Amino acid sequence: MRIPKRVAVIGAGSMGSQAMWRLAARGAEVIGYDRYAPGHDRGAAGGESRIFRAVHLGDPGYIPLLRLADGLWEQLQAETGRSLRRRSGCLVMGETASLSMRLLLSSSATHRLDHEVLDRDTLARRYPQHRLPEGHTAVLDRMGAIIRPEASVQAAATRAEQLGARLNRYTPVREVVPAAGGGVQIVTDHGTDHVDAAVVTVGPWINTLLPDLPRTVDVRRVICSWHLPTRHDWFAGGAPSFVRATPHDCFGLPSPDGISVKLGLSFARHLPVPEPERLDRTVRPEELGTFHELISELMPDLNPDPIRVSAYMEGYTESGNPLVGHLPGEDDIIVMAGFSGSGFKLSPAMGEIAADLALDGTTDHPVGFLAPAGVGAA
Repeated sequence: MRIPKRVAVIGAGSMGSQAMWRLAARGAEVIGYDRYAPGHDRGAAGGESRIFRAVHLGDPGYIPLLRLADGLWEQLQAETGRSLRRRSGCLVMGETASLSMRLLLSSSATHRLDHEVLDRDTLARRYPQHRLPEGHTAVLDRMGAIIRPEASVQAAATRAEQLGARLNRYTPVREVVPAAGGGVQIVTDHGTDHVDAAVVTVGPWINTLLPDLPRTVDVRRVICSWHLPTRHDWFAGGAPSFVRATPHDCFGLPSPDGISVKLGLSFARHLPVPEPERLDRTVRPEELGTFHELISELMPDLNPDPIRVSAYMEGYTESGNPLVGHLPGEDDIIVMAGFSGSGFKLSPAMGEIAADLALDGTTDHPVGFLAPAGVGAA
């Protein structure tokens, strides 16, 4: 009889909860650790809603991973009986001549994604809540959806536990070190565990736990604000989520209760976070100026004064590509970090890939352009 591989998952958030689920589903003995508990509001999974979209503004290499994630989102909902994702469509808008929009249009056509290109007149007629500047194009991604991140993290972690995983809540991991003779030692305040492999998915705490990573992750403070429409029909037409590419660099989603609209900004507008445990969660009035400008130009039927604001953390790499793979020189330690504000939609696929790497040492999924220390992460 084959003895199950013993795998630690450190950090049961966006990626870790999914890794626990996929590992447990494949018969591994899974031990999870989290400094808080699944679904907490201190990491990168907060904010009530996240966007799923199949069309991609960057490297087309993400498209097969998004397809994998799409199927696994459906599977997780079926296994848990939870409503975690709602198809809403997603509008992606940007300068027609920009490299990112040209790449999006080309890859969407090449991969036969279910999308529609909308000119200014069509957008104004169908989605009058949005203004499209001259020289800009809108693309409707019909596979777009709105994800409930906190509920998804809890659902994946709970499903993993139902399949036999053990999760140590409120248990910070202090060290992840190779063990003499093979395997990995996981050191906590309560003792040391020995496992065959470890998956490190600690989000903003990656630089603290693995200070010798050849490429550090830039941790940033992310602000979101929620705004009420001034028109009663703002949500008409299905109110898809939306992404604005350069030069506006923002995103938005209708809130799950259908009352407000959540807005967020891009990396360039986020302040650095020197210490994750000391995140400044207070959003000051002077920090909302950019939101006011974007609303005035692009969504004038939203009230610029928010009814709610929040701050949380995300990790970014220089290229925008996450660190995914074995820690250099350590076959038993897998790193997943730095998803640069766009990783949550991929999280079930990353869980599957983490399970491949931990159990088989490799994966058939196309992740060659992602690496924790190699040129793919530059």
